[in-house]
Amino acid sequence: VTLVARHGKVAALDAVGYTDLETRQPIKADAIFQIHSMTKPIVAMAAMILAEEGRLSIGDPVEKYLPEFRGQWVVESQGAGTMTLRRPARLVTLRDLMTHTSGMSLNPPEAMKELHGALHKTLADVVLVESQQPLEFDPGTKWQYSNNGIAALARIIEVVSGLPFEKFLEARIFQPLGMKDTYIFPPKEKHHRMPTAYLLKNGKPVKYTMDPLGEGAMKFREGAKYSLPEGGVYSTASDLYSLYQMMLNKGQFNGVRLLSAASVEVMTRVHTGDLATSQPGAGWGLGWSVVKDGPRS
Repeated sequence: VTLVARHGKVAALDAVGYTDLETRQPIKADAIFQIHSMTKPIVAMAAMILAEEGRLSIGDPVEKYLPEFRGQWVVESQGAGTMTLRRPARLVTLRDLMTHTSGMSLNPPEAMKELHGALHKTLADVVLVESQQPLEFDPGTKWQYSNNGIAALARIIEVVSGLPFEKFLEARIFQPLGMKDTYIFPPKEKHHRMPTAYLLKNGKPVKYTMDPLGEGAMKFREGAKYSLPEGGVYSTASDLYSLYQMMLNKGQFNGVRLLSAASVEVMTRVHTGDLATSQPGAGWGLGWSVVKDGPRS
């Protein structure tokens, strides 16, 4: 499914191919896909909504909202079966979480490796465990993509708002923008609109079964507890158009203002300085990768 928009108007919306190779059912333009890590900017938007309301500040230490982060350690050195820890040079802030400079590891610890297969823990439970892991470097000194950091940010949204993370997204982002097919936990009546995922193996397509990102038990999130803030949103091309056009419109879409123009500017500004990030010529804003050096003619 592809959608092309220019100057605030949809120029093309097309669906090509099949939703499933076995049934060869034609795919439709309203197919619902898991958007994986494009969930992360939405988490940042939610945090900025609360920041605009004065309910949090992105410069605050994480431990102000999540006491389980108090007394953190950072890895000084690591050898064969040994690890030396020290206190970090400063506390982890919300900005660190949003820019992937917190020092938190990429994924939950090995002891929780079953989490992404079953999604059987609550967000609060997951973040509690992650908070007790040592940081891998001093906050702000390096860039390292961190699913754990985004999960912590989502938990802060829960604590500050008093709403479950997925309910906050629904009430404050999806519904106001008219994103009627966007969910963390998709309803059963829309499961048939979620195409089958495949990968190539020995040159042939086979069902992608890595839980919960493909065709595993958690595809439809039935019985899941974990809201997977690092990659769990399901959406359509049309719904994402509304979200991205809102950002291009500096915070408003179809008469609804979701964010101030100042917040959009802050989010899409480089916050990581000269740190090496995801790719050459890119820096990191608040939840967004930002191109610093555009293509040259």
